[in-house]
Amino acid sequence: MHRLLAPLALLAALAAGHAGAQSTGPYHVLKTVKTGGEGGFDYVYADPVNRRLYVPRGGANPRVDAFDLDSLAPVGAIPAKAGHGAAVDPKSGHGFASSRPVAMWDARTLAPIKTIEVQGFPDGILGDPAGQRIYILSHIAPNVTAIDARDGSVAGTVDIGGAPEQAVSDGKGRLYIDVENKDEIAVVDTKTLSVVNRYSLAGKCGAPAGLAFDVKSHVLFAACRNPAVIAMLNSDTGQILAVLPIGMGVDGATFNPATKEAFSSQGDGTLTVIKEESPTKFMVEQTLQTKVGAKTLTLDAKTGHILLITADFGPAPEPAAGAPAGPPGRPRRGPMAPDSFSILVVGK
Repeated sequence: MHRLLAPLALLAALAAGHAGAQSTGPYHVLKTVKTGGEGGFDYVYADPVNRRLYVPRGGANPRVDAFDLDSLAPVGAIPAKAGHGAAVDPKSGHGFASSRPVAMWDARTLAPIKTIEVQGFPDGILGDPAGQRIYILSHIAPNVTAIDARDGSVAGTVDIGGAPEQAVSDGKGRLYIDVENKDEIAVVDTKTLSVVNRYSLAGKCGAPAGLAFDVKSHVLFAACRNPAVIAMLNSDTGQILAVLPIGMGVDGATFNPATKEAFSSQGDGTLTVIKEESPTKFMVEQTLQTKVGAKTLTLDAKTGHILLITADFGPAPEPAAGAPAGPPGRPRRGPMAPDSFSILVVGK
């Protein structure tokens, strides 16, 4: 995930029109907690076992901030340079950040354990409990680094030939990774750490930036920026089952198996809820207005709540003369207002 490249104000205006048709529904913003703090941010991660919420922050004091998942009160911080995301392995109780070097800590006490040297520029991250591995994603090769969650050793790397954004696992030896600049989903064998298939999005779903997975029904949900849609695919064959509209500037997706709903979060301040009526039938259940900039999300599997993060931003600076235009659906962002960082909780 890279910086947003088009004005957020424009996306806010587009969101108003997009949200109007399905603004009513079962979900609401239950609360917004302004926690403040210095430094930029990217992904957010809920650890439902230890009841922690993790948010890597940049700036002069790079770290992973930890919050109580229920009260959202701050409970500590782990040093981490250039961190983007976090993940926890429930079996070992070890936490990791997609930082450089990768930070590893005790998820129960938040005590740092060690740092792990990796190549590339860590961005996205996925924890795979079945294999007890943590996968670090990088837009430059090696695109995927596999780490043993038990001891923090590097198990190997994979070059998928493009820029990965988000990954999901079937728990049986397959990773699915959306490749933003190739408009495809790469399928990786976790035993051999090799690409075994590629699912083209066939011009129907470009610049995929979010990926969710209904493992039981074998359905992938690929959320794309250009056009702003979400494509449902059969995970065994790559067949596109349906395509539905979402908001502008998507940067994350997740699936709740308890409710059979997929969620995509957009920088235009919308959260799109997709209802899976059957493994081949889907509908936009709701488009919820959240807050401009709330483009990443995480699921609290215990409560069913969706948590998003954002802040207040000033006007975006004008691009330099002759500078190339940014990709569609990726807004340019102005400076963050001091202490404006906020956590939104969405639920029924």
